[in-house]
Amino acid sequence: MTIDEQLSYLRKGTVEIIREADLKAKLEKSAKTGKPLRIKLGADPTAPDIHLGHTVVIRKLHAFQELGHTVIFLIGDFTGLIGDPSGKSVTRPQLTREEINANAETYKEQIFKLLDPEKTEIRFNSEWMDKLGSDGFIRLASHVTVKQILERDDFAKRIKEERPVALHELLYPLTQAYDSVALEADVELGGTDQKFNLLLGRNLQREYSQESQVAMITPLLEGTDGVQKMSKSLGNYIGINEPAQEIFGKIMSISDEMMWRYYELCTDLTADRIQQLKSSIDDGRNPRDIKVDLAKSIVADFHSTTDAEKAAEEFDRVFKRKEAPSQFDPWAVPFGSYKLVDLLVSTNLVESKKEARRLIEQGGVSVNREKISRPDFAVDLSSDQKVLLQIGKRHFLEVFGANPGSN
Repeated sequence: MTIDEQLSYLRKGTVEIIREADLKAKLEKSAKTGKPLRIKLGADPTAPDIHLGHTVVIRKLHAFQELGHTVIFLIGDFTGLIGDPSGKSVTRPQLTREEINANAETYKEQIFKLLDPEKTEIRFNSEWMDKLGSDGFIRLASHVTVKQILERDDFAKRIKEERPVALHELLYPLTQAYDSVALEADVELGGTDQKFNLLLGRNLQREYSQESQVAMITPLLEGTDGVQKMSKSLGNYIGINEPAQEIFGKIMSISDEMMWRYYELCTDLTADRIQQLKSSIDDGRNPRDIKVDLAKSIVADFHSTTDAEKAAEEFDRVFKRKEAPSQFDPWAVPFGSYKLVDLLVSTNLVESKKEARRLIEQGGVSVNREKISRPDFAVDLSSDQKVLLQIGKRHFLEVFGANPGSN
């Protein structure tokens, strides 16, 4: 690619590049000298699972990798002890070192579904932060003013609302910024919620007589609800370690309008190709077929093309042809007759009888593919009886009666 073509490729799916002229100059210098740029992406291991929203920046890291640059996936095992205050209205609970180490191991396994392990540096910021010492940390803090830190929106809002801001939270942006100094980063990637931290890294590098990094900022991906950002706590997430069928079904559940957002941020298709797909709908193509291609692409990224095809076939079987799934989880219960509301709770399909009643009364529960609206509906599980329970569109469980004394 020419430098302009590289810029166009890297620009896709970004909100802002600070500054794009600097990025162009760095790419030109790299091409001239043969020295690859150092591209940094940091992540605190605060949870064991990576979801599709996290992969937006990981995919951008992969794009730099394809162009021959050195990519660094920085695991914030030190900053994780502090807790990133980005977007938080209250102080985050601090994780233990054991929790952070366990989560870090799962991160390393998951990122290589998108990145080339042979061309990826895995670093931990405890490498330099543990060695800095208290005197070194004080000297580091002398490079940033209190006014600079308090200009951060999260802190300013909490102070205005008289919500507490713990002193250790003020140190987080400074520590993340120092990571860029330690790694001599040319580019740092991050979501819109990380903009303050990325810009502070630019400032701190100048304080240490380094050339400032380029801040490449990506949007936060909306979850399956199409409204709020993807989050496990909100239940609108798509985990990259989830079964292929689950990923496929969740992608198919997003709106036709939202699928373009996923095409832009979660695939490697060019902007021109995405526009061609949009135009094909005007020419009569069914949006569902385009969404199927999207779901296949994302499943293939984290599983395989074979798994993607199987997931598509299974989805058609259940939702298009209205057939039972080819496979479903079995669950044995003692012989007897059960009220549906009790059976849902005992098989762990729901957490409480209250939730079970609500789902049944709202038409969200089927027995042997027939909707049941009565919580006291009797389900007979005598000898040799099998029943297929369904919650919503994608959750199935085959329940059968068993002798409590049998193996």
